[in-house]
Amino acid sequence: MSFVRVKRAKEFDIEISDIASDKSISHRSAIFSLLSQRSSTIKNYLRAEDTLNTLNIVKLLGAEVEDSGDSIKIVPPKEIKEPPFILDCGNSGTAMRLFMGFLASQKGFFVLHGDRYLASRPMKRVADPLRKIGAKIDGRVKGNLSPIAIRGAKLEGFEYKSPISSAQVKSAMILAALHAKEMSIFSEPILSRDHTERMLLGMGAEIVSDKDKIKIMPLVEPLLPLDIEIPNDPSSAFFFAVAAAITPNSRVVLQNVSLNPTRIEAYKVLQKMGTHIDFILKDEKYEPVGDIVVQYGELSGVEVSENISWLIDELPALSIAMAFANGKSVVKNAKELRVKESDRITSVVENLKKCGIDAVEHEDGYEIVGSKFNDICEVDSYGDHRVAMSFLVAGLRSDLRVNDTECINTSFPNFLDIIKRVGEVEYGD
Repeated sequence: MSFVRVKRAKEFDIEISDIASDKSISHRSAIFSLLSQRSSTIKNYLRAEDTLNTLNIVKLLGAEVEDSGDSIKIVPPKEIKEPPFILDCGNSGTAMRLFMGFLASQKGFFVLHGDRYLASRPMKRVADPLRKIGAKIDGRVKGNLSPIAIRGAKLEGFEYKSPISSAQVKSAMILAALHAKEMSIFSEPILSRDHTERMLLGMGAEIVSDKDKIKIMPLVEPLLPLDIEIPNDPSSAFFFAVAAAITPNSRVVLQNVSLNPTRIEAYKVLQKMGTHIDFILKDEKYEPVGDIVVQYGELSGVEVSENISWLIDELPALSIAMAFANGKSVVKNAKELRVKESDRITSVVENLKKCGIDAVEHEDGYEIVGSKFNDICEVDSYGDHRVAMSFLVAGLRSDLRVNDTECINTSFPNFLDIIKRVGEVEYGD
């Protein structure tokens, strides 16, 4: 499909159980299975383009992957296999950066590549600190852009203070540290999303968080296998939280999502804006999991300038709530948005302007003055799945067409099936 149009929705009160599985945890569960010598079992693995690419890379590295439909069993190889093919990460920066950290210490030669959007995203933030501890990494523009070539090497322990808060940088360095010669210490300005630490601790890794530092001991033996049911993705669920927040008299129950504190910050902002939100904890093994109940409330403008790394993926959708809020909203300290699947600061601001919304772009964020969308709008996805889905949600309060929507399949293949439950959807070439 080349474009999708969503038309105005009436009020709704629904429960959604089939939200896409958590993308971050799916990537990690496949990669981390290679750290054990026993079979891992993964239920509710996300079957989207990006995560299936990660699963295929795991196979090319020598693992046996058995997919029963209900669960995936990964039998790791005794040692990582040197693949004869380029390892295709698709559109996923998470996959490329985590594999860089993992493969830096593995015997063999490996080449990571992706689609045209991933090929323009910065990799130097991972490549440079890895090189300093002995990794052999090369790529375009001094190793900043893919394809990325890696020749496994023996790595030194490190004490590295990252200049940015990034779960991808942190995870890559932790994976490298697990195969270093001695203890390593990693720190970042503000704690980023902590799925990696939680999962590896559950597998038996010796990782200690001490105030603003993480201490990682090298492995002395393979880790325990994973036996995990991946929760639904709170970032994917957030599109429908915004749908309820902007549609009068509407309510949605988002079932079985991760309630990890580093993943629900955007919901906290939406709550601050006036949306009624309840969090219902049901379970916590590797992650706290439960339901999120979201009910319409009149929205007011808000400033977002803290804990940006906790809501970086949700900011495009949050911008839609801001566009329907009373007053001005401001996003600051979010320069990281410029190096996602698109330059999300420009993508969001330009699309809002096309819809008649007063939006101003800044180097590290934007300002949005809430008002009524034009009756009929047409915007671009910029090849960015989160931009595409965010503006399709806006269509629930207008008549809005988004061009180039194939990118949605990278993270949320059944998004349109769900949005059809609350609005009228039209497809076109």
